Amino acid sequence: MNHGPDSTAFYICGSLLLVICLLKVPALIHRRHDMLLRAACLLLFAGAWVFFLAAPESIAEINRLTGIPNVAAPIVYSVLATFGGASLLLIINWRPAPPETTRRASQVCITAYTLVVVAIIVLFWVGDAPVEQLTLFDGYYASTPYIREMILTYLIAQGAATMATSVLCWRWSTEVHGSLRAGLRILAPAYLLHVCYDVVKLIAIGARWTGHNLDFLIDQVAPQLAAPSALLAVTGFFLPLAGPRIAQTTQAMRQLRQLAPLWRELLHVPTPGAIRALPPWWSAPAMHLTGRKTLIYDALLALAPYYDAMVHAQAHRSALEQGEDERTAAITADAAMIVAATAQQARTSPDLAQAADTQEWRSHDLIRLSEALASPVVSGIRRHHGASAESSSHE
Repeated sequence: MNHGPDSTAFYICGSLLLVICLLKVPALIHRRHDMLLRAACLLLFAGAWVFFLAAPESIAEINRLTGIPNVAAPIVYSVLATFGGASLLLIINWRPAPPETTRRASQVCITAYTLVVVAIIVLFWVGDAPVEQLTLFDGYYASTPYIREMILTYLIAQGAATMATSVLCWRWSTEVHGSLRAGLRILAPAYLLHVCYDVVKLIAIGARWTGHNLDFLIDQVAPQLAAPSALLAVTGFFLPLAGPRIAQTTQAMRQLRQLAPLWRELLHVPTPGAIRALPPWWSAPAMHLTGRKTLIYDALLALAPYYDAMVHAQAHRSALEQGEDERTAAITADAAMIVAATAQQARTSPDLAQAADTQEWRSHDLIRLSEALASPVVSGIRRHHGASAESSSHE
């Protein structure tokens, strides 16, 4: 038959799932007894092979290499049943429950779907399917003894597993937050679409039993349900893994932007003995953020001999008079003292610097310190002490 989806989509989805699975392998090596992680890896691995093996080109190649017509069918159905069982196993181990209850439920799930796989293989072996069917196997052999039972076994087992998984994913998504919740909210409709895929095939099989032909549901409608289901599944599995990294990168980029004023202010402060090497431009934003914070702290320490308690006190009073609360006024005073120290350091010979009064710099929130540089109080101190405006414009 020439109907059916293009194999490229299957291979792309399978490759994406396999990559996600490989990303979890290092964690699996260190946590071999973690049933939840094992179930997740099994699910991803089985899902990847579902797509690899279910592609029409793969089915034809498997049949050709083995020399057995339609032998790809029980192979694909076994992997589909394994995928359904792994989905349930994953949900069982996600579910809050006593360890013994989880262990028993896991054993039942593993045993049940192992028996399903064995039944699929045995039924194909005792059945007879001599005419190769790449995309219409379910309809063509809907009334063939043993082969019919094999098809129903995989469809019912897979449908039950994916339906339960869809319901539980949606239910538990109300109890979690962040990227895990988003992933579960995507997986729920993904599994529901797969249930629809099974139902459509069962309708076509039932039509065959009543003497009707609805095979277009198998090779034209069902694949249209499988495609978005696959896309949603890949997204749903990937999001919880990539979500924290994406959030970390976004936060690092935001903090880099917020620290830019303070970094520019201190960029030209000499830091004897400190290594002022920034990470390469292609490094992750988190590495750039660490490097920028290190440079800022080195510069602040180098300015310690030039901190002036009188400047701090004057700026603190001015900030309070302008309506700032005590905490904000203290940070504004720190920023003003740093600006004055930068100007003083640029005009004073190092051997004339006074001993450091490190207690005068109290702010540990670099972002608020950076934002305080825009305060009118700091601007007034900058003008009064002749701080260089140029230092705040360099990158």
